[in-house]
Amino acid sequence: MEDSQIIELFFARAEGAVAELTRKYGRLCRSIAYNILSSRQDAEECENDTYLRVWDTVPPVRPESLRAYVSRIVRNLSLDRLRYRLRQKRGNSYDILLSELSECIPDERTDVEASADDTVIRSIEAYLRTLDESTRILFVRRYFHMESVESLAKRYGLKASSVSTRLLRTRARLRIWLEQEGVSI
Repeated sequence: MEDSQIIELFFARAEGAVAELTRKYGRLCRSIAYNILSSRQDAEECENDTYLRVWDTVPPVRPESLRAYVSRIVRNLSLDRLRYRLRQKRGNSYDILLSELSECIPDERTDVEASADDTVIRSIEAYLRTLDESTRILFVRRYFHMESVESLAKRYGLKASSVSTRLLRTRARLRIWLEQEGVSI
């Protein structure tokens, strides 16, 4: 079923809307949640919470890309759960990812600075569009889907050191790009 048809089911408040969403994007949701949480039970809970959140927000929201909308919701819910679960722990894979990106992306913003978030997001999106497809995929799968370097290397038939190097160079270029865009790091 096409995304537009699924969205129309949500707008009609049809019972089959969640079932169609699950059929089309359930595997993606589980994958994103599991990559972040490393727990099947927590991933399933986040997946189910995602469906509830989509039900609650569509309508009034009419997402341009249902896949991106669902991915963002499951990612945010999973990160919230991870933060809750690991508040006192350090040295986890989430911390490692944040430390990798901390050199080129500004820290979390306060409410006063929240409007600058849109500028950062637009700048990062513009930067990603300049990358070749394989580098963009590696970057998104590492920092959005939170896949391990080893997993990416295996998936794309590369050496882990090669993936790490490409990501390092991509982050360095992102930092330069953001500075040129006027984003303070």
